[in-house]
Amino acid sequence: MASTKEINQPNFYSQSIEESLSQLEVDPKNGLTTSESEKRLNEYGKNKLEEKKRKSIFMMFLEQLNDYLIYVLFAAVAITFFMGEYTDGIIILIVIFINAFLGLFQEIRANNAIDALKNLSHPKALVRRDGKTMEIDSELLVPGDIVLLEAGRIIPADLRLVESASLQIDESALTGESVAAEKDAEVQLEEDYIPLGDRINLAYMSTLVTYGRGSGIVIGTANNTEVGKIAGYLDTDDNEKTPLEIRLDHLGKTLGKIAIGVCILIFIISYFQGRDLTEMFLTSVSLAVASIPEGLAAIVAIVLSIGVTKMAKQNAIIKKLPAVETLGSVTIVCSDKTGTLTQNKMTVQEAFTFSDGLISVDDEAENTFEENLLAEAMVLASDATLENDKQTGDPTEVALLSLADQWEMDRKELGNKQPRVDELAFDSDRKMMSTLHSVDEEYILYTKGAVDNLIEQCNYVLQDEKEIEITEDHKKEVSKAVEEMSNKALRTLAVAYKKTSSKIEKEKFEEDLVFIGVVGMIDPPRDEVKDSIQKAKDAGVTTIMITGDHANTAFAIAKELGIADNQNQVTTGKEINNASYEELESHISEYRVFARVSPEHKVNIVKAFKAKGNIVSMTGDGVNDAPSLNAADIGVAMGITGTDVAKNASDMILADDNFSTIIGAIEQGRNIFNNIKKSVIFLLASNLGEVVAMLVSIVAGLPVPLLATQLLWINLITDTLPAVALGMDPGDPAVMKEKPRTINENFFSHGGTRKILIGGILIGLLTVVAFLIGYFEHGYNPMNDDIPDDIHAYARTMAFLTIIASQLFYSLSFRSEYKSIFQVGIFSNKYLVGAIILGFGLQLMVLFIPLMRNAFKLQLIGLNDWLMVLGLGLVPLIVNEIIKLFLKRSKNK
Repeated sequence: MASTKEINQPNFYSQSIEESLSQLEVDPKNGLTTSESEKRLNEYGKNKLEEKKRKSIFMMFLEQLNDYLIYVLFAAVAITFFMGEYTDGIIILIVIFINAFLGLFQEIRANNAIDALKNLSHPKALVRRDGKTMEIDSELLVPGDIVLLEAGRIIPADLRLVESASLQIDESALTGESVAAEKDAEVQLEEDYIPLGDRINLAYMSTLVTYGRGSGIVIGTANNTEVGKIAGYLDTDDNEKTPLEIRLDHLGKTLGKIAIGVCILIFIISYFQGRDLTEMFLTSVSLAVASIPEGLAAIVAIVLSIGVTKMAKQNAIIKKLPAVETLGSVTIVCSDKTGTLTQNKMTVQEAFTFSDGLISVDDEAENTFEENLLAEAMVLASDATLENDKQTGDPTEVALLSLADQWEMDRKELGNKQPRVDELAFDSDRKMMSTLHSVDEEYILYTKGAVDNLIEQCNYVLQDEKEIEITEDHKKEVSKAVEEMSNKALRTLAVAYKKTSSKIEKEKFEEDLVFIGVVGMIDPPRDEVKDSIQKAKDAGVTTIMITGDHANTAFAIAKELGIADNQNQVTTGKEINNASYEELESHISEYRVFARVSPEHKVNIVKAFKAKGNIVSMTGDGVNDAPSLNAADIGVAMGITGTDVAKNASDMILADDNFSTIIGAIEQGRNIFNNIKKSVIFLLASNLGEVVAMLVSIVAGLPVPLLATQLLWINLITDTLPAVALGMDPGDPAVMKEKPRTINENFFSHGGTRKILIGGILIGLLTVVAFLIGYFEHGYNPMNDDIPDDIHAYARTMAFLTIIASQLFYSLSFRSEYKSIFQVGIFSNKYLVGAIILGFGLQLMVLFIPLMRNAFKLQLIGLNDWLMVLGLGLVPLIVNEIIKLFLKRSKNK
């Protein structure tokens, strides 16, 4: 049960601690009683975001049938049943329901994948109840609960802080501010409205404690939290159709009209020819069915399902099947820096001491006394933890612990030998923190912080294991080292120490210090990202970095990754604020890096790129990213660090939060669309061949070359096998050497129409030729009326086998637009080879099993006729291969 009742109250940030405690009727020392918490749980509901009610499986199944093409097929079923051709009608119904069940299966599986991601873990909450401290599931929190906070804890509900000790909270998921917010419980804000990021006496659900400790009283749970309110804004039923859905819908309507036109045309011709109208009505219905690729919707669903399953294995979870097609048209990928382009793991790269100068920490030379003391100070003056890749605390401090491990220092032994006895926490004014440790009845103090602030508190420097009085030259040397590190986008941190014979007061901690050195650290790029960005560039896809970092840091990473070449390609949130939207839109193509931007800026950036005709992908993980994910053509949420709201607003989820997965998904999306196109074009060419064969024969006054049951067998069974196999074609490596497909490109571009017309006309005419041969070799004129039934059956057998052979062989030419079947490899698509073999096997089964041969009104044929069938069947393939040769030469010229 989700939250059902709101707390009727003024803004808690404008209340004192006492007023908040009084309103929610709780004693901060004891917390709520068990009975009171259970009462409030029934009153307010569980602390879980309320989700939009899922459609029932039956409704999802009905939606699979809500398609114009399906309506036409249902009409064909009704007509065939009316005519007494129950077998034909049942076959069509089977195809319709197979298609619907495939779509239903994939939708259920996609929903289950999302649910699994959302339910990976329920954060626990440390609360005070009945005067005891206990850990409970965060879903059981109620307004009035006293929640205890410490570094590494996720805030489980909206809180009015009651206590705070150097408390810092990462609110980037909600406010977009990358720097942790400092909190103060004692502050009482008196203005009527304060922005979320400035409410320093409140803590919000889904944010993270990075430093210090505190406690707070729950003032909002579930959908009554700030996160819940944003989730509510996004809970809409807006299901805009993708280009693929629109094209398939349009194709279905067009083919439906063609089918009606074919029926009318045959009736008119048959009427004037004096044919049996009842017989021709059934023939016209069969031909109408032949003009519609019944398997199209099912095949598209199968191809998408196979592709999406493959993408899921590659860590890209697609929420809607047709969204795959949009990936192939993406021209702009807007990516967050931290964790997506980078490892989201601060790493120390360089260190500076006066004895060694500026060094790489990867240098395998033995560490000097100064370097060891530098690492020792950073380990001891730290509140972070790092054990077996499990970490808590500030990422910067975790990086310093990693450096100690890299230098093979025993951190545990270090802590035992120098236990901490006092500390002075970090604050934003001093920009330093200090810890005092006891060592053999003496004391040593370690201080770390911003270089400029720390060096001013130092009277000495450590050089060659000696404490030397600091000079201006020393300061210049430090400044030079810091500048070199900054130019490499390294974040710098300085360390100092001093020894004392007795314990000292905190006021004197940071006086008369000895400067040890500086470390430079960075969140390094992922190893595979640079190659992925180049691959995207070759494919005509531009990568855009969007980050909350400073411009210099962002540019350094962007330059290393090949995203930006010069500083002019960088702009900042401040510059965006100072410009109008029209100016942003006019200059948007000039930028590759957007630094220090807010979530509000992201929406305008997406809109500006889209206004220039781009198809935009946008990554995001926070609640505040949801609007930009919605605005993008493909919204990509982070599966590991992403919030539920971001995942709900997205089209795709990255299970590994990796940029390279996006580029892999684009490549897969392109190949999937190409495979769908191959299947569609093949089906249309095959169906056109059937229509041409029937129309030519009827217009020429010949008997019909194919009976209704034969047409349906060809159309529903034989055509489908190669079409599915083409949909499973291996990805073409060259697909990422091509420019993105335009969003309005249809199935008939790039030679699609040519393949349909040439293939369809050739298949149809060759079928008529085979049909005539069946008469002439027995000495009969097909225009005569006194032809035995077995001769009609023989001629139709020739036509039946020839049209099947033509279609099966012709499917081989669809593997590539320019490469011959030998360059692609005849056996490189084992599914297609298998489909062709199975297709011929099915025809042999129909021909040689007497029961089926009689049902389909066929005759056994001789060896010479088999050679004739195979020879005619190869013609469309050979003609298309010759055309490819000329097209390739023309392209090369």
